[in-house]
Amino acid sequence: MRQPEERHDHEPAVPDGPIEKHDDDDKEKTRVKVLLLENVHAVAQETFRRHGFDVELRTGSLGEAELIEALQGVSVVGIRSNTKVTRAVLDAAPDLRAIGCFCIGTNQVDLAHATKLGIGVFNAPFSNTRSVVELVIGEILALARRLPEKTQRMHDGVWDKSAKGAYETRGRTLGIVGYGNIGTQLSNMAEAIGMRVAFFDTADRLAHGNAQRMGSLEELLEESDVVSLHVDGRPGNAGLFGAEQFARMKPGSVFINASRGMVVDDLALREHILSGHLSGAAIDVFPVEPKAQGDLFESPLRGLDNVILTPHVGGSTEEAQEEIGTFVSSKLCAYILDGATALSVNLPDVAPAPREGSFRIALLHRNVPGVLATINRTLAEAGANVIGQSLATRGEFGYVVTDTDDHVTPETLASLRHVAEGLHLETWHQDAAE
Repeated sequence: MRQPEERHDHEPAVPDGPIEKHDDDDKEKTRVKVLLLENVHAVAQETFRRHGFDVELRTGSLGEAELIEALQGVSVVGIRSNTKVTRAVLDAAPDLRAIGCFCIGTNQVDLAHATKLGIGVFNAPFSNTRSVVELVIGEILALARRLPEKTQRMHDGVWDKSAKGAYETRGRTLGIVGYGNIGTQLSNMAEAIGMRVAFFDTADRLAHGNAQRMGSLEELLEESDVVSLHVDGRPGNAGLFGAEQFARMKPGSVFINASRGMVVDDLALREHILSGHLSGAAIDVFPVEPKAQGDLFESPLRGLDNVILTPHVGGSTEEAQEEIGTFVSSKLCAYILDGATALSVNLPDVAPAPREGSFRIALLHRNVPGVLATINRTLAEAGANVIGQSLATRGEFGYVVTDTDDHVTPETLASLRHVAEGLHLETWHQDAAE
């Protein structure tokens, strides 16, 4: 989607099949082009191709200049966590209509600017929760028994059969920072293996099981034998965990980060591991990560005893990636084919009924009084009969999907484009469907 002032003479390109491109009386059809980066699961490719979309695959992430070049003529881009869709990228991609984040986070996308341009953003907030939790539980058990260190020594040919520094997790306290979808499921699983659970979250969260809410982060750090971070990528969380927070943790405790790399000062973590204040750590995310498979990985945490380093694989299980691929691609197809924004990260949530012989108009607009009345009056004056309508608002934006029983003339569409505060208009023809 784009603002009307950027497309005065024509409507945006729409896909072959259910959606038809209109340049006034021009009925030329165009196919939707999809670009998938960072090894998005094959099930997503299959979903797009099943709907007749053209799919291009690239295995790695792209830098800003490379991404701008790759997005020319692309309507939908699918990314994971490494590709950054900046304001400059969005402004230079006039055909882009939707972004699929095949992961939990969306901080790699300039959401505010995407919304202003009418570009829908979709992610998978729940699909890899179990996979992340299982990784963290495994890391807790491995670090408690110092398995990384024991394994390395065996590979080095050293038989070091000792119980020194190895503990059971039963009865020990897990402190969870961030008690959302992952944090709460981790809480349940940790209790199942006999751990006590404490948590801290700036939002008001309901405690699961016997978990205890802490009044401050400092209180949690002082009470926990294991601290696990599960916060989001909002800018305010940058640098959340540094030397001061590590110093407050219990001597001999363990630190885990499977949330965002920018949250933690890895140099400070290194110092607290080397000093012996912390007995171990497991890190899955890093402030700077390689762009492609096989690229050199650099970190001050390399080479430390009882430190598990994994290449951002918290959600990288076959089950999670397939579920993410199915979920996000389905949402993107529903948006492109029918204008449905259900579970969009940035647009108002509208799930319109399936079209049956109708002409569909979707309008993103400023959330101000009178827009809906103006739309309906404009259609009525043109003799268009409205047979279905769905409206939702989110903050300063509104999104309305209107079905009429016959085509609407280019002149009426031009009037709708100039509805007060309107940002973008898109049309669909059911009779173009096969």
